[in-house]
This record gives sequence, C-alpha cells and structure tokens, in this order.
Amino acid sequence: MITIMLSLLVAGAELPAGAEPSPVSCPHFPDAVHAFVWRNWPLVPVDRMAKVLGAAPADMVRMGQAMGLGDPPTITPDVQKRSYITAIRRNWHVLPYEQLLTLLDWTPEQLAYTLREDDFLYIKLGSLKPKCAPLKYSPPDEAALARERAIGKIVRDKLPKGLNGPHDPLFGFVQRLSAPMSEPSPVPPASGFSPRFCYSYFALYGDPLLEKDADPYPDAYLARMAASGVDGVWLQAVLYKLAPFPWDAKLSERYQERLENLKALVARARKHGISIYLYFNEPRAMPLPFFDKHPELKGTTEGDHAALCTSAPEVQAYLTDSVASICKAVPDLGGFFTITASENFTSCWSHEHGADCPRCSKRTAAEVIAEVNSLVQAGIRKAGAKTRLLAWDWGWQDKWAVAAVNALPAEASLMSGSEWGIPIDRGGVKSSIWEYSISAVGPGPRATAHWNAARARGLKTIAKIQAGNTWELSAVPYIPAVANVAQHAANLRDAHVDGLMLGWTLGGYPSPNLEVVAEIGKTSTPPATPDQAMLTVATRRFGAAHAGAVVTAWKQFSEAFKEFPFGGGLYTEPMQMGPANLLWEKPTGYSATMVGFPYDDLEQWRGQYPADVFAGQLAKIADGFEAALTALKAFAPPAGANPPPPAQASALQDEIRVAEASCLHFRSAANQVRFVAARNELTKAPSADTRAAELGKIESLLREELGNARRLLELQNADSRIGFEASNHYFYIPADLAEKVINCHDLLERWLPQAKEGKAQPAAK
Repeated sequence: MITIMLSLLVAGAELPAGAEPSPVSCPHFPDAVHAFVWRNWPLVPVDRMAKVLGAAPADMVRMGQAMGLGDPPTITPDVQKRSYITAIRRNWHVLPYEQLLTLLDWTPEQLAYTLREDDFLYIKLGSLKPKCAPLKYSPPDEAALARERAIGKIVRDKLPKGLNGPHDPLFGFVQRLSAPMSEPSPVPPASGFSPRFCYSYFALYGDPLLEKDADPYPDAYLARMAASGVDGVWLQAVLYKLAPFPWDAKLSERYQERLENLKALVARARKHGISIYLYFNEPRAMPLPFFDKHPELKGTTEGDHAALCTSAPEVQAYLTDSVASICKAVPDLGGFFTITASENFTSCWSHEHGADCPRCSKRTAAEVIAEVNSLVQAGIRKAGAKTRLLAWDWGWQDKWAVAAVNALPAEASLMSGSEWGIPIDRGGVKSSIWEYSISAVGPGPRATAHWNAARARGLKTIAKIQAGNTWELSAVPYIPAVANVAQHAANLRDAHVDGLMLGWTLGGYPSPNLEVVAEIGKTSTPPATPDQAMLTVATRRFGAAHAGAVVTAWKQFSEAFKEFPFGGGLYTEPMQMGPANLLWEKPTGYSATMVGFPYDDLEQWRGQYPADVFAGQLAKIADGFEAALTALKAFAPPAGANPPPPAQASALQDEIRVAEASCLHFRSAANQVRFVAARNELTKAPSADTRAAELGKIESLLREELGNARRLLELQNADSRIGFEASNHYFYIPADLAEKVINCHDLLERWLPQAKEGKAQPAAK
C-alpha cells in the first residue's frame, strides 16, 4: 500500500494534493453551491455552511427548503465529532482545502494528521485532491431557481415521507449500545478460544484516548460484548503518542494524559472480563525534513517520508524503551498486536524496500520483521509485564514468512488470516481468497502452514477472522450468513487454534454471528455443532417459535453468499455505497478507491471476472437473499405456539431489516455493473437496434436503482446502523440516497431522451 504524497502548502501546513484532477460533475444540481448545501445540510450547522460560502444563514435555509430538505436539523456536537470522515468525503469534490478547513473548523495540522493516520483516509480518498474552485454564494438566477423547484418536487413526489421522518437519528445506535442493559448480562461461557477480541462498533479511530466525549468503550457496550462472548477489544495506537519521542518532544504532547485514560479504560474493561489490546504498526516513518537533523536514523525512502531504520541501535532502543514505559504505566494491558510488513510504512523491509538501505540490505526481510516483534517483546519483558504479543503475519511474503515465524520471540503468539489461500470457483472463474471473507469457510492453506510452523516452536496460534462482516459488505452491522461463520468457528476449534481476532475495524456489533462463535467455542462435551449453536442463539434472540425459521434463513443466506465474486476488486467495488453510489452519463475518468469512492470504475470493480459474470454473481446473491427473506417474512409459528415477547419480536424485525439492506447492496452493485457496461457500449453500438437495446437496459436499470435508493432510505431511517462502519463513519446517509433518487430522475428525464435521439450533451462540470 504505497502512496506518493504530492502536497499543497495550506495556511503554513502541507496537505496532500496528488494529481489534482477536475472534480466529478453533478448535473442533477443547478451548480456546486447547491450540491454543497444539499450534502452538508444533515451534518453541518447552517451558520457554518454560510461562513464557508460568504453567505447569510437565511440564504442557506431558503436554498435547502426550496430543494425539499425541510427545516434545518439540530446537529449536536456529538454528531459533528463522529461524522468528520463522512463530511470530508462528501465535500472532497466540492470544496478546496481552505474552505474544507473552515467547514470542519480544523487546523491544517489536524487535517494532515487525519488524512495520514486515520486508517489510511487519504488512500481511501484516492491519494489525490480534486482541484475544486472556491465556492462563493450569489443569488441564484431563474434557471437555478427553477431547478430548485424541480428538485423539491422530486423529493415530494418520490419521497413522500421526506428524507428523515419518522426515523432513527444518525448515530442513534450509539445511545442504545451505551445505555444500561435491561437485564443483567449473562455470565460468558468458558471458551476454548482465548483471546476473542474485536474492535469497537463506533470508536473514533484517529486518537481515541483523547476523545473524552466520544468514549470508544462505554460500560454498557462492554457488557453487551462480554455477553456476546468477547473477552478482548482493541484500539489503534501510535507509539510516539503514548511514549516520549526522543527526537521531537512535540509529537508526544499529552502522552501522559493518553496513558492515564488508557489505564482507566483497562480497569473498566477488566470489570467485564475484557482485556484491552493495542494495534502497533511501528516505528512510524518520518517526513524527510526530520532526517536533516537525524541522518543516522534514516532508512529507506517512500514518497516524502523515510523509515526510522530498525537496524539502527537508537531506533531499537526507542522501540523497546517506549513499550516498556507503556507497560509500566498500564501494567494490566492485555496485549499488543503488530502489523510489520505493510499498512503504514515502518521498517525498511515493511514495504519490501530493504535492499535500498545500507544497513538492512545486509539482512533478510524475515530477520528484520521478526526483530521488530522481538524489540516489542523485549519492552514487555523489561517492564516485567504479562502483556501478550500477537505477531500478525499480514503482508508477510510467502518466500520468507516461515523464516520470520521461526525467528519470533518465544513468548509471542502467531496470528494469521484464516481464510487466506482458500481456492474458489465463482461463476466459472477460479481464484483464491486472500482475507476478509465470510463467503468462504476457512481455515486456508497459508494460515495452516504458518500455525504449524508456530506450533513446532511452541508458540500459541491465533486466527484472524471476520465474524460479523467483511469488506465483502461492511455497510450493515453484520452479514446474516451465520451458517458460514458457525462452520468456520467449528473448523478452527477442531484445528486446535488457541484464540481469535474476531474482526478488523468492522464487525464489532454485538451480533448473532459473535454469539454463535461463542457457542461453538464453549468447552462442553460433546462440543456444539454449527446447527446446535445457531438454534441456541436464534432461540435466545427471537424465541422458540421463530428460531427454526431464522436458522433456515441463515443457512439460505449463507449458501447464496458463497456465490460472492471475491477477487482483486474487493476494496474498490461499489458494495459499501450500494444504492447511494451515483450514476454518470459519461465516464468520470476516476479510478475507484479503497472502500472510499467506487465512481464508475468497472474495470477495477470486476477484478478477474468478466463484467457479465461479475454482475451475475452479485445478482445470484440478491436472488438468494430475496427468496430467504420472502420465506422468513411469510413464516407463521405453528398453532398454539406462544408469540415471542416484544423484545424478541423487535429483534426479528431488526434481523429482517439487516438482511434486506444487504440484499439491496448486492442488487444495486449488479445494476451498477450493468449500467456502466451498457453506457460504455453506447459509444460503439454497431446499429440502431443495438443502441436501442442498450438504452432500454439503461432505462430499466435507472428505474430499478431509483427504487432501490428509496427503499434503502426507508430502511436507514428506521435503523441508524445501516450505512455505518467505524473507520469510515457513514458511507452514506439518507440525503445521499435521496440524491441518488434525484440523480436517477435527472438521467431519466434529461439525458436518456437526448441519448435516444442521439443528442446527448456532455455533463456540465
């Protein structure tokens, strides 16, 4: 994951710019000012919007109401704090950096740090900043006023309930998960898996130990996770923010405060039987000017940063001493898990550049990577702590991975992505899984080989899985393909794996998936089968009368999900945005980004699959989900069965809603593939009949997508979990789905008639 960060100097700080292409068009709005008002209405106070544009708040209100947005919503500080990534994404093609900073009320330094450290946000945004002209308000002309009225009419006609009502407000789930449980949480069962850890469903990723008003792990949420069988949770950690950075004390400002907050969190979590783990990706690379003063520390260079060379004694001492200081300050910390060969650029061999370093070129990648883990373990040992080290083999190259396992410290545990390397055949296309899959049931050959090497040395083994959801679909709290998850957990139990990482930043919702894994892991004799585990969880959640029908649906969802066209486009396909992803009348020219902007980049989406096969596989999943949903909705308990209590009846409706939202994402992704393919065919259609056929497909797809967006808007209004993932915040909100309705309507009413007459004009910028 390598990025060259060409920068702009903004207000005295460098912000990454990249190629600076023109922003994508939005011809369904009168102009970029109207797009700005629409996209920020639900997330940014009116007075802040007005300040950005040099307008009066009344101008914003008039414009928003004219477009059908209703009265300005009350936007709480908590919503603003939790939605900054959503705000950045929706303004990326609208505002230049200077105005984006005003909108966020941030310093350039805050934005620069967020773009680099908030789970690779700049990469998710495409490693470039579109060159947006500054926006300035001026009274709309008559054409713009007419379009405002037309948009308002579409909203009234197509969305009669409006954008937001009646609804579960954005982040409503945070309040529910943070509220005390109505009944005492059950005692978690004894498990053969330890640890069993995952990420918070709603933590802020960037600097969570300073966000006092946005607690990543409230007590009630910890209680819910413990009841779901979890015994550990994790946080991102940047070493120089938790320990003194010996070469620039400014980088470590407030590190003591973070340590105190970490210590308090560890103590709170222990009351629920939960340990805290820190994710380490160290040592962080430094900007090139840093090495003007410290050339002896410099390793290999990547873009405008260089590695702190871990073969340098000073860097080695920094790693060990810093870890030791953390462990002394927080002696009950559960553990560290490391990524040492990708993600952030860290050691000289982390991105395979070691041959360019005078020191590391004399050493193997395995030696350097294992040594980074050994330095962390040395810090734990120096502090006399019981803190665990989990060395994750993510990104380790096959040619040296086993050698790295053999060089790990004796106290370490080896963590491996369980699904990696599983061969698949989807739609006649043969390939293999490389991680992040619920559609394939592990473990795979890579993890098995690495665990065997670890066991030969007496090391503990950890399986990294995605129990709740995956990048196959992360915009729902969990994928209800529960039978696949149950079978995977049973396979890992039978393979005598010691512990489980239950998910990356996605998947931390207290879901039936997590509960089923807990049932499989119980130390009972005989151990539970997948069917028994699912029936136990379904009975507890939905009542005995409905449990069998739910388990049947879970099995049907799981079989349908096995058709997922897993491949090279996993990160870039339109699955996370689903019906919220806009459609364009001509190619945007943009490349799809990692779980950020799908655009219309069909070539990236489909990976190794032909476009028709890719769309067909997604449609198969949607068809399977629809059939299972129809049966589940129609199910009537047998005569004489006691109806479930209200809480169980509500849980069943939640389950149906999650499954339907999932189905809409699969259906929409298939539609988008077919739309882009048909649109592209228009330019090379050999005959009028062929052109007419493609236009007919396009019209049908536009009408279906309009309906999908309307339905998903209804579901999201009823369930604020839909569309959310912790490290991306909201992929979409109701206003985005309403914009998709306007977008489809515009293409149907403006572009399609022109295209049928051969008079279509390029979209305005």
